[in-house]
Amino acid sequence: MTKRTARIAEKMIIYDCGDIRRIEHFIKVHGYASAIGRLEGLNSRELETLEIAALLHDIGIKISEEKYHSSAGKYQELEGPAQARKLLEDTGTDREMTERICWLIGHHHTYGHIQEQDHQILVEADFLVNLAEDHASGENVRHVLKSVFRTESGIRFLKSLWPE
Repeated sequence: MTKRTARIAEKMIIYDCGDIRRIEHFIKVHGYASAIGRLEGLNSRELETLEIAALLHDIGIKISEEKYHSSAGKYQELEGPAQARKLLEDTGTDREMTERICWLIGHHHTYGHIQEQDHQILVEADFLVNLAEDHASGENVRHVLKSVFRTESGIRFLKSLWPE
């Protein structure tokens, strides 16, 4: 984790102050995304972008709950990028990286036609955490494995968490 990423983690912890469940969620997603990204061979810039996106991926929940009385994924994707831009303003994150982070946040619940490795890894990391937090059934885990997971590392992690 870079120093910038650590500062962004701190800002996100402050943003979700008092909401231990949400804070632990994004920390776990970050951990899985970082490990999978490294194992899948992302370069340092791609990895930092992915790690920041993982920390911020659910930043749209608060505003979604306020505006729509819902934390549904479509609202998170709609509202998250603007919130992320605000949080990233004074972090030294360049425009290109900020745009990619915001794109990832705006698509982290979009599973069809995933084209880029960072998007795939973020989706897999979020699923690993959500499946555990939701106490998913074996049937649900098998369905997600078949329909969502594509990286070798993510598949190994999923199979290790839920061995047959």
